[in-house]
Amino acid sequence: MLVDLASKDKDIVAVTTDARGSVTLGDFAAQLPEQFVECGIAEQDAVGISAGLAHSGKKVFCCGPACFYVARALEQVKVDLAYSQNPVTILGVSGGVAYGALGATHHSLHDIAVLRTFPGMTICLPSDWRVTRKLVQQLVDFPHPCYVRVGRAPVPDVYANDDFDFEVGKAITVTEGSDVTLIATGETVWHAWQAALQLGEQGVSARVLDMSWLKPFDEEAVRKAARETGRIVTIEEHSRFGGLGAMVCEVLSEQPVPVRIIGIPDENVVHGSNAEIFHHYGMDAEGIVKAVQNWV
Repeated sequence: MLVDLASKDKDIVAVTTDARGSVTLGDFAAQLPEQFVECGIAEQDAVGISAGLAHSGKKVFCCGPACFYVARALEQVKVDLAYSQNPVTILGVSGGVAYGALGATHHSLHDIAVLRTFPGMTICLPSDWRVTRKLVQQLVDFPHPCYVRVGRAPVPDVYANDDFDFEVGKAITVTEGSDVTLIATGETVWHAWQAALQLGEQGVSARVLDMSWLKPFDEEAVRKAARETGRIVTIEEHSRFGGLGAMVCEVLSEQPVPVRIIGIPDENVVHGSNAEIFHHYGMDAEGIVKAVQNWV
């Protein structure tokens, strides 16, 4: 999709760090070489170059492994993008635990907690390819720096068609429910939806919110869910500290409602495939159902 947009707009530039394969930028580089910058394994340089291009009027997508852009290049993201308000989109691929057995050095489980403290930074974790497509269209002319985190492998569809609103800073209601609300972000949205379907068969009515936008954050959707369902479970491919669950608790600090946070505890993640890690920490549909059953 980015190739199609860039072929019509010569100001769109893709920057990458020896990741054109994992980011699937091979066609972009082949068809639009003058709009493509390869930096090699140098994420700090890539962010600086992207900032300079954006400052010169280009519409920049800086693409590569999420773990390196939110650790090795974090100062450049903070200063060159957020502080300087250069409207670069960082597309962090293989985010969360997508690298699986490569271990803690390649996981990005702190990105939400850190980046949401940067004034002027936007954060989005799209839940499927349809959301991602709508997101890319919005980000071409987006006036602020944005961090987008996606996984590594194909993910199931959450939405059957494009007939849903995707507004900046707004949650999407995947299913309605009255007994409990499941709030998820990124790849965990599908698991929350599947859990809601299973809970429905057991007589538990679960609302599911797709919280793709984490900054700006849809506080009103959270408050509404708290008022109407009385219980909230958050599910995130992130540390339990400082991420989605913490954000929900912050919003509800003056409107006390029970919240359960499903995420990665304070430990180095077990080694395994993405699916195995999700299952181990109860982040898949089975784990979510058990958490709700034990509570409700």
